[in-house]
Amino acid sequence: MTIDPQHALIEALDSLLEQEREALVDGRLSALPEILERKEQLIDSLNEMTGLASVDLQPLRGKVMRNQALLDGALKGIRSVANRFSTLRRMRRTLETYDDQGRKSSLVRARDNTLEKRA
Repeated sequence: MTIDPQHALIEALDSLLEQEREALVDGRLSALPEILERKEQLIDSLNEMTGLASVDLQPLRGKVMRNQALLDGALKGIRSVANRFSTLRRMRRTLETYDDQGRKSSLVRARDNTLEKRA
């Protein structure tokens, strides 16, 4: 029995999309660059084929959209953590207080505490 090359590529991409979903759900973001490279190769190969029916690609479309939503969520979480770290760094450099009139004032530390080694 011969395997249709289009069908083989579609199955390979389907399997890769499942691997991508698992990596995103498990938080293995370091696996994504390799998956992306393989995914681009498979998509390029599919684009080169003629006579490909859109019905054959319909299940893949749903998986791609699902993975994109997962990736968007991961990026949102990473941005949130980066913003929180930025806020914490800013808080370490400043002290914000309020006077008896309710006006806010900030005391900014002139320089970071660093250790200087001298010979």
